[in-house]
Amino acid sequence: MAQRVQSVQEFLQDSFVPLVAALCSEEAERVTRKNNLGFCELIKPFCRLTSEVHMRDPNNQLHIIKNLKIAVNNIITQPPQQGAIRKLLHDVVTVSQPAEGLVANVITAGDYDLNISDRSVKASVPWYSSWKDTLMGLNTSTFYSATTPWFEAYRESFLQCMPASDHEFLNHYVACMLVVSSSEPEPVEQFLKLSQEQHQIQHSNEYSYPKWFIPNTLKYYVLLHDVSVGEEHRADSIYEEMKQRYGTQGCYLLKINSRGSNRGADEQIPDPWSQYLQKNSIQTQEPYEDGPYTIISNKNSDHFIPLDGLGNDSKDGLSNNYKSHPLQLDHTSDSSCFDGTDYVKANASLHESKKSNTWTPHGTCLTLTDHDRIRQFIQEFTFRGLLPHIEKTIRQLNDQLISRKGLSRSLFSATKKWFSGSKIPEKSVNELKSTSGLLYPPEAPELQIRKMADLCFLVQHYELAYSCYHTAKKDFLNDQAMLYAAGALEMAAVSAFLQPGAPRPYPAHYMDTAIQTYRDICKNMMLAERCVLLSAEILKSQSKYSEAAALLIRLTSEQSAWMGMDSDLRSALLLEQAAHCFINMKSPMVRKFAFHMILAGHRYSKAGQKKHALRCYCQAMQVYKGKGWSLAEDHINFTIGRQSFTLRQLDNAVSAFRHILINESKQTAAQQGAFLREYLYVYKNVSQLSPDGPSPQLPLPYINSSATRVFFGHDRRPAEGEKQAATHISLDQEYDSEFSHQWKELEEQVVATVNKCTALSNFQPTQYCLNRYSDNSRFPLGVVEEPITVEVAFRNPLKVPLLLTDLSLLWKFQPKDYNSKNNGETKEVETCGKDMIGAEAISEFLMNSEETKMARLKLFPHQTGELHILGVVYNLGTIQSTSVLDGVDSSVGLQTGKYITNGMSVRGQQDLEIQGPRLNNTKEEKTSIKYGPDRRLDPIITEEMPLLEVFFINFPTGLLCGEIRKTYVEFMNVSKCPLTGVKVVSKRPEFFTFGGSSAILTPLSPSASEHCSAYKTIVTHSTSVCSLTSSADSSDFGVGTGSQPEVIDVPLPDSVLLPGASVQLPMWLRGPDEEGVHEINFLFYYESIRKHSKMCHRILRHTAVICTSRSLAIRATVYRSNALDEKGDGDNMLVFVDVENVNTSEAGVKEFHIVQVSSNSKNWKLQESINLSEDKDIKLANREKGKLCLKAVKCKHLVENYTFADIVFGSEQIISSTSPCADFFFRSLYSDLKRTHSQQSVHTSQGALDSAVRLIQKCGEVDLNIIVLWKAYVVEDNKQLILEGQHHVVLHAVGKEAVSFPQKQGFKKILGNSDWEDLEQESPEIGLFNFFRPESTSVPARPPLDQFSNLIKASLRYPEIFSHSFHQKSLCIVPVTLLLSNCSQADVDVIIDLRHKATSPETLEIHGSFTWLGQTQYKLQLKSQEVSSLQLKACFVHTGVYNLGTPRVFAKLSDQVTLFETSQQNSMPALIIINNI
Repeated sequence: MAQRVQSVQEFLQDSFVPLVAALCSEEAERVTRKNNLGFCELIKPFCRLTSEVHMRDPNNQLHIIKNLKIAVNNIITQPPQQGAIRKLLHDVVTVSQPAEGLVANVITAGDYDLNISDRSVKASVPWYSSWKDTLMGLNTSTFYSATTPWFEAYRESFLQCMPASDHEFLNHYVACMLVVSSSEPEPVEQFLKLSQEQHQIQHSNEYSYPKWFIPNTLKYYVLLHDVSVGEEHRADSIYEEMKQRYGTQGCYLLKINSRGSNRGADEQIPDPWSQYLQKNSIQTQEPYEDGPYTIISNKNSDHFIPLDGLGNDSKDGLSNNYKSHPLQLDHTSDSSCFDGTDYVKANASLHESKKSNTWTPHGTCLTLTDHDRIRQFIQEFTFRGLLPHIEKTIRQLNDQLISRKGLSRSLFSATKKWFSGSKIPEKSVNELKSTSGLLYPPEAPELQIRKMADLCFLVQHYELAYSCYHTAKKDFLNDQAMLYAAGALEMAAVSAFLQPGAPRPYPAHYMDTAIQTYRDICKNMMLAERCVLLSAEILKSQSKYSEAAALLIRLTSEQSAWMGMDSDLRSALLLEQAAHCFINMKSPMVRKFAFHMILAGHRYSKAGQKKHALRCYCQAMQVYKGKGWSLAEDHINFTIGRQSFTLRQLDNAVSAFRHILINESKQTAAQQGAFLREYLYVYKNVSQLSPDGPSPQLPLPYINSSATRVFFGHDRRPAEGEKQAATHISLDQEYDSEFSHQWKELEEQVVATVNKCTALSNFQPTQYCLNRYSDNSRFPLGVVEEPITVEVAFRNPLKVPLLLTDLSLLWKFQPKDYNSKNNGETKEVETCGKDMIGAEAISEFLMNSEETKMARLKLFPHQTGELHILGVVYNLGTIQSTSVLDGVDSSVGLQTGKYITNGMSVRGQQDLEIQGPRLNNTKEEKTSIKYGPDRRLDPIITEEMPLLEVFFINFPTGLLCGEIRKTYVEFMNVSKCPLTGVKVVSKRPEFFTFGGSSAILTPLSPSASEHCSAYKTIVTHSTSVCSLTSSADSSDFGVGTGSQPEVIDVPLPDSVLLPGASVQLPMWLRGPDEEGVHEINFLFYYESIRKHSKMCHRILRHTAVICTSRSLAIRATVYRSNALDEKGDGDNMLVFVDVENVNTSEAGVKEFHIVQVSSNSKNWKLQESINLSEDKDIKLANREKGKLCLKAVKCKHLVENYTFADIVFGSEQIISSTSPCADFFFRSLYSDLKRTHSQQSVHTSQGALDSAVRLIQKCGEVDLNIIVLWKAYVVEDNKQLILEGQHHVVLHAVGKEAVSFPQKQGFKKILGNSDWEDLEQESPEIGLFNFFRPESTSVPARPPLDQFSNLIKASLRYPEIFSHSFHQKSLCIVPVTLLLSNCSQADVDVIIDLRHKATSPETLEIHGSFTWLGQTQYKLQLKSQEVSSLQLKACFVHTGVYNLGTPRVFAKLSDQVTLFETSQQNSMPALIIINNI
């Protein structure tokens, strides 16, 4: 808003001052030109009186005039041209820019922080009481609004350029100075000549311009004397003659040039003329910051525009040329600025108009005494000449009006009487006729009243002026002379406001009527604009900002030129002032301020005021930015970019367009495309100015730095026929934290095995792929000649496609030789050659609209050292929308020119800066925000290492549960270094095997052995189903004591794989027992023959996915055999094996054949099959179940090796003690034991068992493992295939059922519901040590009751059928032998009780038909492993079938008294048939 040192009253007084014409002779002009000044220019700084002036009004009352100012101008006989006025006003605004060096302050209005005033005012919403006081204090101050010197200069120039009009006399000349030099030959004649010239100009019809106040114009004769060259006595004599001729009050002798022009040049004399001359020549401005005469001169700066990139100056805030404006962008406290880059940067020139090449001094021949003489001259002229003339003229006009109208004593007293009563209602302007063309004759009394009113106004007699204006207004309205009436209304309003003491309020409606009349009826926009400028200042001084804003907005128009005036410039200035009114209200209307600043900027732009337009948009941006008004922000930024580019502020333009692109734009695709093209065009212009400079940052596309992934190594090879490469790690795999942890455990396990230790304290896993989830605190390791792939996540936020060309990584490398420890010098990317780091560039990378796309960029290190990946560099461009092909992968290898570009692309870069994880370990880190390092982009390149590739040949994807399949694995060394120590580790060692130590290392080719059996077989001709035994040591299959079966040595020839060499090894697979999809992880470990300081080993991962389907469900139970004889040769068991075909027809399996059942144990072996079926071939169709009964006997000799016994049901024996049968058995056994021990680990703290309890337990333990081998006939593609497999059942205890699958869930799926319910009724604890109490107790440990049943083995010997003649003898007595065997290693006391124990009516009925004769109870003691017989007699009275198994056997250890005796139950009933003969 306009700010002045003077008050509004002073501004209004200075807007209308008495005009004095000056007519100088040529010699007089020459005298003043010695000072590089004309006469009017010479006296202009001294035209304001420094003392009060007195005059008397028509009532002879003394009137005081303060601070009177007069204007002395040369006579110009041509009225100013409208084009010249427009150019003058345009130039005035152009050169008036914000002053430099002023410190801005902030007003807080609601959520907004605006730099708005020259005094720091803190305001907030809701308003605090202190704010109200501050505001009231500011309103009374002269410094309460923002500085807009361009508006002040425009307003001052506009008022000065107002042409004289016939309807008013304010711009008419009151007097005329005739100036003659004393050096002229005949000064008096020259005066006469000038007087005649003035008379001719005023009264001749040839000259209609300028206008004169009254016919009898005051002539004031000035004799100009040049002291330095003239004769003083001559000047005095001429002056005496003048006084005699013109009177002492009509002439004056002015002496100047007291100092010669050739001396005293070094003296510093004030130059009060500069500010006026600069305004006249449109060179600089007049900012009224320090006083009425303080100036800021133009430094004659050149048209230099700084193009220093987006440097520190622009990031710290606005540059100097814009800092002075109080509405500049806030660069200290505004946290919502986009990226610290300002919208406007410095422009070294204040303006771009034509400037003078040298500075011309003024008043060089004048001394301070001359200054005082000129000041005294003006005072004498005013006191003695001008004011008496005006006073006289006012009296004459008053007398004429009184005489003509017959009024009473004076007009003054009459008007007081007229206007003291009631007012006559005025007509509306719309009711009046359009008679603006009405002209009054000069002598018309209405014009005389107006003339008198103007004279009174010029000499500050506002009360009398108001009365006259009011009277004239009524006369003009009565005559419907609208132009005259509007002028009277305008000045009446100003006079009412300026009256001392404010006797009446400011009649704003007068001004509104005048403005409407000027604009709508008279079509005179200059007069309407003058009314608006005056009234707006008056309203602002009364804090009526809303009314002032409305008034200013009324005069804005979209027409480019209205009535010859420049509408755009006027509208821009008025809209800007209206915006300042909104921000200065008590409750600042911030958004209205911003909106009208945008409108003002638009009109400035149309008017050609590019700098002012740019400033307005930048100020409005304070309000719109960061508030979610994205469309408004885009418009403002776009306009700022356009204006900056026009002003050649290219960096500012780039910054503004950049803001449009980096925001989440809601613009349409077409608009975004236009923004992008503008940005590229501007950016290209900037880059052409500094082609050798550093690549600047590009805003598009977005880069998600945290999603950057770095991969070390070659890409995975695709599958070639039946050859499948190891999956290893690739960028196509998603990160899984659980899998990552599993791989870490596998690697740690194999490293611990290699180092022969159980745990590693400082183990760090090998990381091939680094991402946001991996541990990036260490420097990753890369290998020479192995590529490093960086995956960068780009996102296109726009709705238009982007085309990146020549996309590559930006890096720097520091070579280092880790052997000699000589560090090289760091070299930047520009100086590094391809001999150090090779880079792969993507020629074309297309990103469709709003697409997120990954770019994989590769580097090929050729030397060891430290590599730092800094960012990406590329050409940014766009393409024609019609050429976008959806679904085309343009990430790599696109042909050049595949996409039709629009020919606009720029080169730039983006940095990859990754923030590490937040630290949260120590207390200091938890209480502060600290981030750790992320070094995924800073790899260390180590020396060459071996590189292993593994290929799986004919690897299946689907297997039956337990199916054995033979496949081949090829190991290939693709590096230049030999490798050794290849091992493979897996959490599922039971899934695969490379064979035992005796396996053939050089197998046949995979095709030759395609249809061969996976087992080692021999042909057997035995017709009886009896066992064939063999033995094997578990250590031969990697399951020895102290070993870890998970870590398997790969049996390479000579344990070394030379560079380029490959070897194929057989590998057997066994389908897991659980149905479903299984992911089985292999980790291959290998080392270099040569030890390295940075990298000790390498790994290769492979994940095999196997889908298993149901095959057989096997349940087995072992029982003690009742077949005892008196020799004690009856230590054998019966093994019952239930085999069920649970396969579904999905796999195409026709039937299963049980080809062999083998046992594995150190103590037991299968002897024979006692199935009664004569058919040896056991076939199971779908859902069929088979039952096998096998006899197991103890091994004769106890050996450390496992004994394998094979019962063959087919024609070929599978040697179960060799690979792969034994491999899978031992691995499965190890997994089962590992799982069992993990379940029992919770009980290990209970201590050792009682020896007696342990003896009892051993009686029920069975260390017998069953292997069921089978073949399945499968029809696939009309071909019959034979599949092989094996299932394992581990029998731990007598009478406990064991199953072939470890998880109940899988078992429950296979069995029916009723079977499962029966199974659930059994105790889930089947382990050996599960009878422990869970808590410590002092009660002696005691085994469960069922374990005593294994202590003594009882058997009855009797005839199965006994015939007796009950007619001859009613009692039938049958001899029965009871055999008792001690199965333990200790002496056992046995009690046999033959009494029937009646537990239910059924048992009474069954047992009541026979009885035992003789003793009812026997007591025996059996030694260790002793077999004893007891002869009993059974008595029957009827025929029938009887159960003789009623004797109850009680046992206890002989040396124990704490154990209770427990009844022994026979394993099966003893039935006898009694027949009658």
